[in-house]
Amino acid sequence: MNLHIRKARPADAESAVPLIIDAIGSIAEQMTGETDATAVQQELIHLFECEDNRHSYLKTVIAERDEAIMGVMVLYSGLEAIQLDANLVNWLRKKTGDNIVIPPEARSDEYYIDTVCVNPTYRGLGIGSLLLAKAEEIAHDAGFSKVALNVELEKEAAIRLYERVGYQVAEPWEIYGGSFHHMVKGL
Repeated sequence: MNLHIRKARPADAESAVPLIIDAIGSIAEQMTGETDATAVQQELIHLFECEDNRHSYLKTVIAERDEAIMGVMVLYSGLEAIQLDANLVNWLRKKTGDNIVIPPEARSDEYYIDTVCVNPTYRGLGIGSLLLAKAEEIAHDAGFSKVALNVELEKEAAIRLYERVGYQVAEPWEIYGGSFHHMVKGL
């Protein structure tokens, strides 16, 4: 397969954001302050095109073949997440007027895979494994000794993939009232 993994660009927003929404589900509503599906997508496109939040193209890599986006991964350090989320909270507070709190999703000593999603057309071809390997490379190059992610308890196929490539359940985690496995892999 002639697959290329590259840094995302703002122009990738229209193709990448639906995959991000597919991966994070209703959390997208919390992250945008919207409930209408079209509004959620438009706001996530806006956030993707910005440079100062967890959904930014600067924190995203794209798996593509012949310019078709096959998969997307959003990742950053747990330490960096503090400022990225503070920026997102400020944006949401200005937008909604609500007292917004974004729960932490990683420990400060972890390189965190926020989102990984393969386009349904291309699932089962090993793209998810390639994206995870890229995350490990990025984390290692940034000086981290472990990479982490959260996965919903019912996503059994994803859990099997993560375990197959060396992730282990480290602890239970809660995000916006949802139950997750916090999975970690040492590098």
